[in-house]
Amino acid sequence: MQYKRNNRDIQKELGLPNQNQNDDTLIESARANLLAEANRCVSCGLCLPHCPTYRITLSEADSPRGRIAMISGVANERIPMNDRFKLHIDRCLTCRACEVACPNHVAFGRIIDEARSLVSVSSVDLSEKEVDQKKRGLRAVLEHVFIAKPSRFDLIRPFIRLFQITGLQTGLQRLGFVKGTPFALLLSKLPSVHRYRYKWRAVYPAVGVQRGAVALFLGCVARLIDTETNLAAIFVLNHLGYTVHIPRTQTCCGALYQHSGRMEEAKALILQNKQAFADLKIDAIISTASGCGAHLVERSAQQPMEGFSAPVMDINQFLVEQDWSDVSFAPLPKKVAVHDPCTLRNVLRAASLPYQLLSHIPEIEVVALAGNHQCCGAAGTYFLDQPEIAESLLNEKIAALTRLHARYLVTSNIGCALHIASGLQHQKRQGCVIEVLHPVTLLARQMAIP
Repeated sequence: MQYKRNNRDIQKELGLPNQNQNDDTLIESARANLLAEANRCVSCGLCLPHCPTYRITLSEADSPRGRIAMISGVANERIPMNDRFKLHIDRCLTCRACEVACPNHVAFGRIIDEARSLVSVSSVDLSEKEVDQKKRGLRAVLEHVFIAKPSRFDLIRPFIRLFQITGLQTGLQRLGFVKGTPFALLLSKLPSVHRYRYKWRAVYPAVGVQRGAVALFLGCVARLIDTETNLAAIFVLNHLGYTVHIPRTQTCCGALYQHSGRMEEAKALILQNKQAFADLKIDAIISTASGCGAHLVERSAQQPMEGFSAPVMDINQFLVEQDWSDVSFAPLPKKVAVHDPCTLRNVLRAASLPYQLLSHIPEIEVVALAGNHQCCGAAGTYFLDQPEIAESLLNEKIAALTRLHARYLVTSNIGCALHIASGLQHQKRQGCVIEVLHPVTLLARQMAIP
């Protein structure tokens, strides 16, 4: 009951309609959308070797082709929406590598989102309901406390720092009733919070001759525990001649809602963000997290008449297009490995851009991480919901990174960064120090960010 109360509170704060009143309409809409796109799949199987879950389980039901067949069966009411169906749908990482491989350009990401929407609004009685409620309980608390009121992120940062320096973060993970829970796993991914007293300003003026103005999308997780990346972005943009605006009322991008099938909540957050950026005279809205950026870009493309007031761009894309002739960098004679987030590679199709940016730094050795075509396993909240598969994929990344003997790993998505950094803790204890950071952070450091 607690989860339901929290969910209603969130709906009220976001101005959402009562979900039960719209269930029938949502179900019919989800079925129609599913069938229209799923029917475009010709079952050629070219997607299979690109699917991380199929590669691990070798089950057709865990392949894009198999999932589409099951989804079509459920949408046509030929097969039941039961626990087994939900298991194979939940196992999908939504990495969308299959879309890149598909010769018929089937929008699998949209299919899997609609399938999860169908599950979320259906009244089917699944035996895993109690397990799901435990997982959802943690999410509900986070959503109610933070996402509906994004300013709370800045308020709680000092308490997280206190939570860490007192040893509570480590101590809690050792308690019997915490071990093995999603909460323990979440604690293991939480990095050290350093700039815990920072308060965002509304405007950061350009340095030198002004070329234009942009707005920065802070995100949720990055705003809370990775202020270094956002501050690095502001520093670099300012020194390239751009004034940076930070709208106070911006909130979560809604991607986590979208990929869990909660379409109405995702739409409401998009609307709130559109309003937050609406009155600014800017050239672009910049996102440092490729996951947030990809979601915002796609939502804008789906509703161009109701889009954002300026184009949404991943920071790598925006920076590659700038004139760097007046910017000087300190040399960095180190090997830097580059991880390609799925959202940057498969959705934005911009995986080459971080390599171009890093080439501005003298003496740097930039190498691609082996297996970049495969997901790292973070995938939003996937690492909480499917920890076994997530850890298997993570271990592959750690093994590939260890073989490179790199000093840094750069990745353009906060979720990937936290996931990979947590996997490097064992190597760190063995004396192998690899720092995980965003490409823009490395650029800012070599530009002598204070």
